[in-house]
Amino acid sequence: MKKIKYIDLFAGIGGFRIGFQKACESKRITANCVFTSEIKESAKEIYQNNFRLNSIDGDITKINVEEIPDFDVLLAGFPCQAFSSAGKRKGFDDTRGTLFFDILRIIKHHNPRGFILENVEGLIKHDLQNKGDQIGRTLSIILKSLRALGYNVDWELLNALDFGTPQSRKRVFIVGSKKSSIPLNNFKIKKSELRDVLEERIVSDELKITKSLLKRFNIKDLYGKAIKDRRGGKNNIHSWDIDLKGKTTKDQKLLLNELLKSRRNKKWAELKGIAWTDGMPLTTKEIQSFCKIKNIKKNLSDLVHKGYLSLDYPTDLKIEIVKGRTIKKRFKREDLPKGYNIVTGKLSFEISNILDPDGFTPTIVATDANKLAVFDNNNLRRLTNRELARLFGFPEKFIFDSNNKNGFDLFGNSISVNVVTEVSKRFIDYEFLNKKIEGDRVSRSEYTQIEFF
Repeated sequence: MKKIKYIDLFAGIGGFRIGFQKACESKRITANCVFTSEIKESAKEIYQNNFRLNSIDGDITKINVEEIPDFDVLLAGFPCQAFSSAGKRKGFDDTRGTLFFDILRIIKHHNPRGFILENVEGLIKHDLQNKGDQIGRTLSIILKSLRALGYNVDWELLNALDFGTPQSRKRVFIVGSKKSSIPLNNFKIKKSELRDVLEERIVSDELKITKSLLKRFNIKDLYGKAIKDRRGGKNNIHSWDIDLKGKTTKDQKLLLNELLKSRRNKKWAELKGIAWTDGMPLTTKEIQSFCKIKNIKKNLSDLVHKGYLSLDYPTDLKIEIVKGRTIKKRFKREDLPKGYNIVTGKLSFEISNILDPDGFTPTIVATDANKLAVFDNNNLRRLTNRELARLFGFPEKFIFDSNNKNGFDLFGNSISVNVVTEVSKRFIDYEFLNKKIEGDRVSRSEYTQIEFF
């Protein structure tokens, strides 16, 4: 029986390891993880509990490559914030982006048979030099650096939705092999629905917002809707649409909707002589310029009383230099008149998407996972940790405390086990089981040779 030794870097809660082990078992290969690295303490605890480890290594930047045992395969879902649309997209100017070069130094020293890397979709076009380019400078540097070490390198954008989990999660997989180019296309499509992973009759607090919604909407009409007061749009329901904080008149609803749109206009900052902010308090006179309802002052006062509006001073930007660092702070301009602003974040819980059980979830990210909602027993609730685990393909035996409040963060930064399994099977077939490439497949490598050095 063949044996594979591998290492698991940026290991999170173990999704890469579970997927790779599953692939090896399906191929009757014995796989042994000889080294694990993860910096987040909450993730390390769960990883250790599930794989019965006393400890795992931490900060990869402080690990001496000579202390890592020899291995055949490197697995790494390296940090994505530097390339993600949810982050600031600084790429290699961000320390989280430069962690790729720690992967590189480990590969260079140990010269394994191959590797499987994963990152966000935003990596493909990050630092794009020309509109016509297939990939950006960042991915080109990554591919060129890996090929320079003697590897055949292929990559593909894969969606977990096609691999049997009801979550649309597109991620870039980069596979390197000493022996062969490895095709990452034509996987068998497997579909599932959200209801396949949902638990039933979960005990949760009865939300006032649920009763208010169901008075005005059928459940099916709410699927795909967001419940929040920060933005507009046809798929957004506001607290005043369902009179959550108190009954509102037709004129008051019109006023709130018009204010929601107009308060973001940059002209108000110019008129006030202050730095723009996303949501400007506006005076009665300013509101009257775009909203023509009767008794506007009386209506504004009533909406403040009910909690839909607040009366605030506008804020300006102050820039300070502290110990050589530039620090930006907001401060109240009390020399300017107060204005009316939308009160946000005061719902039972803000909802970015009411999920359709016959559909699938959007990409689950750490910053938004706790804003997804499902109907259960005539009540709206958040996803449970067990449901999150299933949405990422984790097995039922995976240990995760149902009361662990880190679930949204840890799963939001996790990897789809199902995709890892199928990519790993393909990798094992070509690198370890001597499968040959059939036909004239067009390799990604043929159109990613963009020179930057």
